[in-house]
Amino acid sequence: MFNRIEVRALPPGPRWAAQLQLRIDGEDVVAEVVGGGGRGPFAEKMLPADGRSPLWATGEGRRVVVGEPECTGGCCGYLSVFVQRHGGVVEWSDWQVPGDEARPPAFHFDADQYDAELTRASADRSSWHLSTE
Repeated sequence: MFNRIEVRALPPGPRWAAQLQLRIDGEDVVAEVVGGGGRGPFAEKMLPADGRSPLWATGEGRRVVVGEPECTGGCCGYLSVFVQRHGGVVEWSDWQVPGDEARPPAFHFDADQYDAELTRASADRSSWHLSTE
């Protein structure tokens, strides 16, 4: 059985630009690891207008930073995951976590659903309320 990913942009706040919320099977995996004062990945970086998102999965995997604790990644470490496509499956594995946090498990997504969700989230840029500064 595959996991299901949902990507949602959160509006910018007083401290951070618009961020992505990455929900897997209904759970916000980033918030669970980085905590309430931390942050998820910036929407503009993860889903840029040119379509070259680090979240796009290819046969050549890559490590993607998806979160940072309140104390900053330079202090406690970042939350990152290795993203790779294996035919019709996208795998998120080999999590690196800040501090002594528990590592999320590996997740496996249907590649078509994964691609469709990233495409949908990328097209929905109007909901980001990105600042023009």
